[in-house]
Amino acid sequence: MRELLYLEIPTPDTAKVLTWLQREFEVGFGQKIVTYDGFRLRMADSTTVNSGISDKLPNELSVFVWSVQRTTYLKVFRWGENYSSYEGTFVKKITKNIRDRFPHEYPEPPKIDLSQQSIFEALAPRYPLTVKYFQKMPNGEYDLKRAYWWEQRWREGVQNPQQPKQVIFRGEENRENPSSRTPQFDLIYIGGALGVIHAAVMARLGYKVLLVERLPFGRMNREWNISRDEIQSLINLGLLTPSEVELIIAREYEDGFNKFFDANNPPHLKAPILHTPTVLNIALESDKWLQMCGEKLQAAGGEIWGETEFIRADIDNFQVVITVKDLTSGVEKQVSGRLLIDAMGTASPIAWQLNGQRAFDSVCPTVGAVVSGFEPGVWDSTYGDVLYSHGDISRGRQLIWELFPAAGDELTIYLFHYHQVNAENPGSLLEMYEDFFTILPEYRRCDMDKLEWKKPTFGYIPGHFSTNARDRTVAFDRIMAIGDAASLQSPLVFTGFGSLVRNLERLTKLLDVALKHDLLSFQHLNKIRAFQSNIAVTWMFSKGMMVPTGKFLPPQRINSMLNNFFGLLADSSPEVAENFIKDRFDWLTFNSLALKAAKKNPLLLLWIWELAGAKDLFRWLGNYVNFTRHAIVCALLGFWFPGFLKQNQTWLESRYPGFWLRLLAINYAINTGKPPSKQQIKPGKLLHTVSTIQGCDRTEEA
Repeated sequence: MRELLYLEIPTPDTAKVLTWLQREFEVGFGQKIVTYDGFRLRMADSTTVNSGISDKLPNELSVFVWSVQRTTYLKVFRWGENYSSYEGTFVKKITKNIRDRFPHEYPEPPKIDLSQQSIFEALAPRYPLTVKYFQKMPNGEYDLKRAYWWEQRWREGVQNPQQPKQVIFRGEENRENPSSRTPQFDLIYIGGALGVIHAAVMARLGYKVLLVERLPFGRMNREWNISRDEIQSLINLGLLTPSEVELIIAREYEDGFNKFFDANNPPHLKAPILHTPTVLNIALESDKWLQMCGEKLQAAGGEIWGETEFIRADIDNFQVVITVKDLTSGVEKQVSGRLLIDAMGTASPIAWQLNGQRAFDSVCPTVGAVVSGFEPGVWDSTYGDVLYSHGDISRGRQLIWELFPAAGDELTIYLFHYHQVNAENPGSLLEMYEDFFTILPEYRRCDMDKLEWKKPTFGYIPGHFSTNARDRTVAFDRIMAIGDAASLQSPLVFTGFGSLVRNLERLTKLLDVALKHDLLSFQHLNKIRAFQSNIAVTWMFSKGMMVPTGKFLPPQRINSMLNNFFGLLADSSPEVAENFIKDRFDWLTFNSLALKAAKKNPLLLLWIWELAGAKDLFRWLGNYVNFTRHAIVCALLGFWFPGFLKQNQTWLESRYPGFWLRLLAINYAINTGKPPSKQQIKPGKLLHTVSTIQGCDRTEEA
């Protein structure tokens, strides 16, 4: 028996495909015999090449379909070893007919009027399981409205990339009223999830801070995972004590698994499980963590305005005046600050205005939930799935699961895919949720109606393919973006939270210098960014996980590529795998892994060419050249540059503050993303070590 064809048919309606195959599809030759899940095509012996069937199997083709991941798949097998001269014709014909009859479809959520019906009534016909299980959640109606709103906002931005809504305006200086030149706050943050972390640190440095959040403060639609060595930066900056860190840890598990479906991969592209026991193994209680940051912000003199929506920002030479709307009363008001920090994430109208049609190149539409009530034996809560797939390409997407143990017997489960931003196909949260509630039992055996649904988790996690550190605008005069709104990362497993925490000291120290010396123009603020050249060079890896809109690939293609690379990580030392996934690998490690991957699978470059095309491959070459140049600069400066800055800080900063800010930014750029030295304290002991940085002048250490 030999496989002749394997197709993904992008529809959940397998019965419709089966009916079409059995009743409507005309073969044109041979005898069609209907079976339970397809048909057999019996060939006449006269059509057999090299006649004489030695294995005694019938001279037939078997065509059958099945369903998994709300997607239909088809295979064609030849029973015997000898082949028929009609085989090639048949394979081409059935492929073309299926593609014509079942093309890609990218459904949009319906337009709804919530004054006439509830969100549940409006969406039930299209997304019945989504409505069913959101109704079981404590704030399900509110959260489903939020998911619907977020998708509509995202679609609007993607489908109108050349006409972003203007929210930043250059205002006229008020010369008649000198008091108007005195801002009410030093810093105004828009966005209370990632924003409150950075805001709390800056407030503790003595700055007057205002945080504006559209939701009731302390609520978010994501859970956060991190590792102990990364959370150390929060201790270093004095935001948390080791004991407070322990209070916000919901669960620490023993090991994390990375495994991709390989049933349809050739033997050399099957891979063992990659174990990453110190990657994302700390689950934080996000609500408690946000509340703690909010309390620290307010204790340092900061203010929080919840349920308040950002409308616009007017900038002059002395301040930025923002207009906001109180969503409870509908009243608009204005407030002024020295600097506006955009932490609004992917929905940020500021990011869209500053970057136009290149605001984001890719996105991970992500859905999931916090649940409890799994039957014993379904999952051991001392283990997590960092990256996992249980099937091949599904309706033009390679679906990937993440699962993390949370507080008590709770599990946080995510389903996402890497997606190329496209106006015809922006990526749908609601379609993903219908997938999630349908295929969760395929991923983990469970009775969906016996689970306890705690809260949903969803969002659009963006990526930006930056060629170099100047490729994306993250600032304007008196405006700077952080987190997902800055979207400088091309994450493998980390989102804006991981990037922000890993770069928190960098962003804080640089911003502190800028504020102290009033370096708040675009040219200075645009240097305060979390760019890493080693992450930028891996965006081709992300590109290889995206199915271009309207294109059909062999269903197993992306899993083959993932198993190719993660198999190499599994064969490498634990340190290499951990450093790569935590975005702290060097030039030699990257090149070594790339060469091994190409040697293991010579077709890899051809596959990447097919997915990325010539334009993006040339863009990537620019990444690689920049990465190489960065490695050379690090080698030349790394040993002496930090010491030089420390010795010369006093006179450099006092006389040339702008130049000092630039030198500090260079120093952070050459030191961020480095693999930890072997002399570093082990992660398990990090939280029990008192950081000497807390006792230093905050601008002293470069």
